[in-house]
Amino acid sequence: MKASIAQPTGPLTTPVPVNDLIAASERTLADQVHALARARAFAEPLIAEETLDSGENTLAHADAVAAILRDVGGSEAMQAASYLVHACVHLNRPHEVIAKAFGENFATLAVETTQLMRVQRLSRGALSSGHLVDDAGVQTETVRKMLLAFSRDLRVVMLRLASRLQTLRWHAASKTPVAEAMARESLQVFAPLANRLGIWQIKWEMEDLAFRFLEPVTYKEVARLLDEKRVEREAGMAQLRASVEAELRAQGLAATVQGRPKHIYSIVKKMRGKSLDFAQVFDVRALRVIVPAVADCYAVLAWVHAHFQPVSGEFDDYIAKPKGNGYQSLHTVVRPQLQGDEAGRPIEIQIRTQAMHDHAEHGVAAHWAYKEAGAKGYAGVSAGGAYDAKIAVLRQLLAWERDLSGAMRPEGLPSSGAVDLLSDRIYVLTPDAAVVELPAGATPLDFAYSLHTNLGHRCRGARVDGVMVPLNTPLQNGQTVEITAAKEGGPSRDWLNAELGYLASHRARAKARAWFNAAALHSTVARGREAVEKLLQREGKTAFKLDDIATQLGFKSADGLFEVVGKDEYSLRNIELLLRPAAPPQDEAPLLKKARGAHKGGVLVVGIDSLMTQLAKCCKPAPPDAIVGFVTRGKGVSIHRADCSNLREMAARNAERVIEVEWGLQRQETKAVYPVDVAVEAADRQGLLRDISDVFTKERMNVIGVQTQSVKGTAWMTFTVEVADAARLARVLGVVADVQGVRSARRR
Repeated sequence: MKASIAQPTGPLTTPVPVNDLIAASERTLADQVHALARARAFAEPLIAEETLDSGENTLAHADAVAAILRDVGGSEAMQAASYLVHACVHLNRPHEVIAKAFGENFATLAVETTQLMRVQRLSRGALSSGHLVDDAGVQTETVRKMLLAFSRDLRVVMLRLASRLQTLRWHAASKTPVAEAMARESLQVFAPLANRLGIWQIKWEMEDLAFRFLEPVTYKEVARLLDEKRVEREAGMAQLRASVEAELRAQGLAATVQGRPKHIYSIVKKMRGKSLDFAQVFDVRALRVIVPAVADCYAVLAWVHAHFQPVSGEFDDYIAKPKGNGYQSLHTVVRPQLQGDEAGRPIEIQIRTQAMHDHAEHGVAAHWAYKEAGAKGYAGVSAGGAYDAKIAVLRQLLAWERDLSGAMRPEGLPSSGAVDLLSDRIYVLTPDAAVVELPAGATPLDFAYSLHTNLGHRCRGARVDGVMVPLNTPLQNGQTVEITAAKEGGPSRDWLNAELGYLASHRARAKARAWFNAAALHSTVARGREAVEKLLQREGKTAFKLDDIATQLGFKSADGLFEVVGKDEYSLRNIELLLRPAAPPQDEAPLLKKARGAHKGGVLVVGIDSLMTQLAKCCKPAPPDAIVGFVTRGKGVSIHRADCSNLREMAARNAERVIEVEWGLQRQETKAVYPVDVAVEAADRQGLLRDISDVFTKERMNVIGVQTQSVKGTAWMTFTVEVADAARLARVLGVVADVQGVRSARRR
């Protein structure tokens, strides 16, 4: 078919998204007006003098592919793509150039098809004579890429089928040999694909041509048997056809009766599969009856069985029970009364409606993807619209891939057995009809994680083909999965239990495990942050920036410091040393003036008078604790408990600053109170804080501060209480330790 060459005459509009094939099939786009002529004019200068690997002229090949697409119902836009595919290899930026000239829709289709052709060309070397492949991994990967390319844009299917058919036609017409790998791939991969999509017009011709190249001797022998007495046989069949049509019309049935083409490969398959002689194959003589309605099909069947002798066991009702690819028809074999050598020989009669016949010739792919199919029926079920039709086509593609995994050779051809290459994975569909590849045994949770990590974390339910199922339900090939997710939240630890079967994918399990690791890290960092902030409060250094402290200690960030502190892998003493100023030189002037007397606050500083004192926040001393003084720079004397760890470190560095102190006597009416910290560890429960606070209230101890933290069922509490006598506090802590759930209560 030669298309006239013309310059673009129609305006380009915004193309539909590449995945939105449903919308593309339901409306006529302005960028498709005269697309065929424009595409040919665009590609001709690039490919007119080029040849394909087969030796065929590239422009002639594109013309023929466009004609095949037209014959099976492809739109003008589909035919135009056959030229753009071959133009891609001559462009530096094919997607950009084609998108600018024809629209994104055409660009994506052309580039996707070109990439797939390259993959198939590289993989043909893996084909062998006995099996589909010797290198199973290479062929599996090729089929996987074919399936995913088809699922992204179903029009790629038709382009590849039409192109392969034309290649086989050219070899047959030019009498040039075909590489065995290509012929076998055509017979074992492409023809089953056309069969699954119901495109018999391509399937039968491709099978015959491929078989002709693979087994030329057998092909010629069957062709010779068909030609023998062909004139006599055709004369008898023409007489029978006319007689049946006239009789049916006389019965009021508007039937059209025609002869059915003889396909050599189908004859050979039956001969080998059923161990039949050529004379026993019913397909050699066949009629097809086409009527307006389904009821007429059964009326014709009744008439045929009443007027001819049916052959027992040779009746199939594919109307009541369609084939998996949607084929519908009534098949019966009878023995009519014919003249000569044809007398008494069986004849197959197929009875179908015109709609069934159109479907059988062109297939559902052509009806849906390249016409305004609307709600055309498929596989015996009325489709609810183009979306349902797309789902049906995708499921046929998945079934084709599964066919290859179960039996990688055509029926009747020699092979050592079936090869299960593709059983390690499944393909399921999203609600938007996108194909998702998963490992075999995958669950709805695996599906959710494959779409998005956060969706997997928040997954709470799933529908499979519209039915709610448990999250550990194994998915099957071709099912449609819909996920129900919470707005926020995380995974369950049960998901990581292999015995419960929630996650089959290693990648999904790794994502769930990473979430729990991140949660544990967050808790550790929070615990470390709290410890560091408490230290800064004790040291009076809350103005320091945490990131600056972490950097000075050699950490990249504050969280890095908090993590090691929270894990008890880093001592807080390192932070204390950083915060405290260096000791002054030994030869500095005396810091204290000698004096005598008691200092306010009840502390007697021996040998020194009128000196400012302060109680250390790190150990919070209270009478009758043994105490020691430490002379600070500019803040007087800091009073520490004698067992204070900070005091020990300071004394080790500056022993001359340590002085002797003791508690002074106080009058009863002016007796002072001192803040002390009490640390409590307990099993977390409701009402725990209230019960401990009640103990301090009953003991007449004022609580001036509370800090609490609960991690994994354990509560850590710090109470700051005012006491006049630390000795009495020990007895109160014994009462706190008796509170239900408390594991320890001690003074810090």
